[in-house]
Amino acid sequence: MTAEIGLVLLILGIAIVLFASERLRVDLVSLMVLLTLLLTGILTTEEAFSGFSSPAVITVWAIYIVSASLTQTGIADFIGHRILRVAGVSEWRLILFIMLTVGVMSAFMNNIGATAVLLPAVISIGRRARIPVSKLLIPLAFGSLLGGVTTLIGTPPNLLVSAALAEAGLEPFTLFDYTPMGLIIMVSSIVYMVVVGRRLLPDRENLDETNLVGQYKLRNYLTELKVLPGSPLIGNTIVESRLGEIHDLTVMGIVRDGRARLGVLPNAHIRAGDLLLTKGGARQLLQVRKEIGVGLEPELTLSDLDLTSPEAAVTEIVISQKADFVERTVAELDFRGRFGLTVLAIWRHEEPIVGRIGEIRLKLGDTLLVHGRRDRINALQYDQSFLLLAPIEIEQRRLNKAPLALAIFVLMIVLVSMGTLHISTAAVLASVMMVLVGSLKMDEAYNAIEWQSVFLIAGMLPMGIAMDKTGAAQFLADIIILWAGSFGPKAIMIGLFILTTIITEFMSNAAAAVLVAPIAISAASILGVDPRAFVMGVGIAASNSFLFPIGHQASVLVYGPGNYRFFDYTKVGLPLTLLIWTLMIIFLPIFWPL
Repeated sequence: MTAEIGLVLLILGIAIVLFASERLRVDLVSLMVLLTLLLTGILTTEEAFSGFSSPAVITVWAIYIVSASLTQTGIADFIGHRILRVAGVSEWRLILFIMLTVGVMSAFMNNIGATAVLLPAVISIGRRARIPVSKLLIPLAFGSLLGGVTTLIGTPPNLLVSAALAEAGLEPFTLFDYTPMGLIIMVSSIVYMVVVGRRLLPDRENLDETNLVGQYKLRNYLTELKVLPGSPLIGNTIVESRLGEIHDLTVMGIVRDGRARLGVLPNAHIRAGDLLLTKGGARQLLQVRKEIGVGLEPELTLSDLDLTSPEAAVTEIVISQKADFVERTVAELDFRGRFGLTVLAIWRHEEPIVGRIGEIRLKLGDTLLVHGRRDRINALQYDQSFLLLAPIEIEQRRLNKAPLALAIFVLMIVLVSMGTLHISTAAVLASVMMVLVGSLKMDEAYNAIEWQSVFLIAGMLPMGIAMDKTGAAQFLADIIILWAGSFGPKAIMIGLFILTTIITEFMSNAAAAVLVAPIAISAASILGVDPRAFVMGVGIAASNSFLFPIGHQASVLVYGPGNYRFFDYTKVGLPLTLLIWTLMIIFLPIFWPL
């Protein structure tokens, strides 16, 4: 092992540790890797920044725009809701149709987006059918991952391993090269989920949407305070009272002359005799009630109805992958000032967080219980940072543009499948046409792109170049062949499957694909076999993220709404992972002989 190989492997090891620890954002880690490879002289400037001009990266961001157009014009909603409607109220039929629906959608659009589009609908259907959503949401997330492996554009790892083939001077995959193997895996996995997997899913009651305060254990934190004569609060607005800033008390409403005003504006004035509906710990209230001239009203009983009025409501929202404020605290974000809503509690890791909400750092997949004016809540359905866990109307979808958007999408598929245009060219052409015909505005197109994923992929692609240039990929391939080579190429393929599956559970599946693909190509070269079987196996294994909720963003999105526990995924995901390994061992060499 040369010094250069050792340095590359050291950089790679540190990157994997940082990815797994989540102490830094994955895109930041990726850029750090890029800069380290450049500054240490392992890569030239052109090589280090080549990822940003890679056709694979261009295809990824263009597909995000096309996916957003299908959503914005209502096509994705229409397909999802129509197919789900025929499933009825049978649990196994619901799981079957949910997985088929999201799988088909994920074959041609961003699988995270497909999950997000169907999430509110699946929750609503589960509640109407009185089936625990814990039985439905893991199948939704898993179905999106399974559908993604059926086409080249279904998921970034497929594109990235194909790009690795092209980089090595080999023929890349075409749009439907993944389809035979992908369909076998998807259909077999759906059968497993319907017959076996659903019995391994937790059977937990749905959160009662009519009693959210009770479900989130808020009763100890909600109190009504009576403003006494002579209180220093009298005459001040809610903001001027500084109750939140000084005493960590949030005013959610005012009861005056027997009439409740909920979701009050910050400039509402406080009067003597007002009842202030506040959120805060009992300790704070006992400490400050004399200081601010208020009395407790213990005889009043709080219920969800106390928080609901024609003007205000309580609802649940999930932080989506589009949020630009992940890892920031509620206070840093000034959530109430930015969105006009009060965060009452956060559901994370099987239980609610109620105490000092302002100090909590928000994470992808957190379910927030929020309270505020109905117009503010309704506005969130158009904010891509959130998913509303209640049925909403899509009246602002550009339904009149749906035929054009569908035609453009079909044109893109035809051009790629016929080999007329490279997938990157066709995807960019389709995204530009979507904007030109009005399916999507340009600002919306920028917002649709998962920039974190783009920078992650662009930053990690140079690592593949470095592994090939320094011989690190060859070195690792030699080790794998030394361990498993005596058992033949199929054993090497199994080793690559397992390696990629393990890595992808703790870091981005795109990064896992970029790292293992050069090793697979080098191993195939040493053995003198067609590398495409190895590389396709790596691409599929990179999407084989079924063991833990942290394995893929689609799984993270359903974690809170499904009221799941960490190892719920493992119970149902481990047999599924073993099934997929078995299917690849049997069928992959048939389609791509070794």
